[in-house]
Amino acid sequence: MSLLDLLKLFPPDRTDLSVTAKKVDVVQNEYELPTHQHATGQLLLTLKGSVACRVRGELWLVPRQCAVWVPPNTPHCNRVTAQSSVCLLFVGQESVQLPSTCCTLSITPLVRELIRHIAELPQGEDPTKHTENLIQVLLTELSQMPVTGLRMPVPSEVRLQTIAEAIIDSPSERKNLPDWAKYIGMSRRSLARLVVKETGMSFGRWRQQLLLIMAIQKLSDGESVQQTAWNLGYESVTAFITMFKKILGTSPAKYTQDHPEKTLE
Repeated sequence: MSLLDLLKLFPPDRTDLSVTAKKVDVVQNEYELPTHQHATGQLLLTLKGSVACRVRGELWLVPRQCAVWVPPNTPHCNRVTAQSSVCLLFVGQESVQLPSTCCTLSITPLVRELIRHIAELPQGEDPTKHTENLIQVLLTELSQMPVTGLRMPVPSEVRLQTIAEAIIDSPSERKNLPDWAKYIGMSRRSLARLVVKETGMSFGRWRQQLLLIMAIQKLSDGESVQQTAWNLGYESVTAFITMFKKILGTSPAKYTQDHPEKTLE
């Protein structure tokens, strides 16, 4: 079932429940939904694979120890790659104390399992007292989850979106600035100026930021530091570790030790 089919069968705005959830397994690459919005807020939780959410010119990649919160009535689109699983949690803003802007939340194992449990409940049935109690625990816990900074500036400029999506699809393909300029039909200088104008970063820094977020996503999925470096196209593991430490101030191995949630399935 695609996300589009899910929302047709399971419209988040057509329910009297304060919280609803659904698990979705995706078996092929596709953009599941065009940009849309709903009156309920949406929490997008990755269970397996690669998930991205684009909101108002920013691309949010969703590592497995995190979830992206999209407030009510916020235009967004979700992209889930092959062999991925996600949970969509729909909740009214008045039901939970979460930020009024899109953000990434660091999710504890307890919250993760509560969302999975609620997503697996039969649809269309009135919740039991036990389920209502679990939902209240979930809402209370969600309001305590810390906000992280895992986002990637991707303006609404279509050509930059094209580059970002191509990098996500094939991160090991190491095109340089002239290559990408040719790819979208621009001059090298025009592309460099466009990236600075739209993101406030140089092209190299912008691409590095995207690869860093992808690295966190892969490490959170349990991938080794060496495999992550190769999959992202680094010539050596040392170069990858140097980049990671320079930006985050810690090594990839130390980062994964500090985030034990990565081992959850």
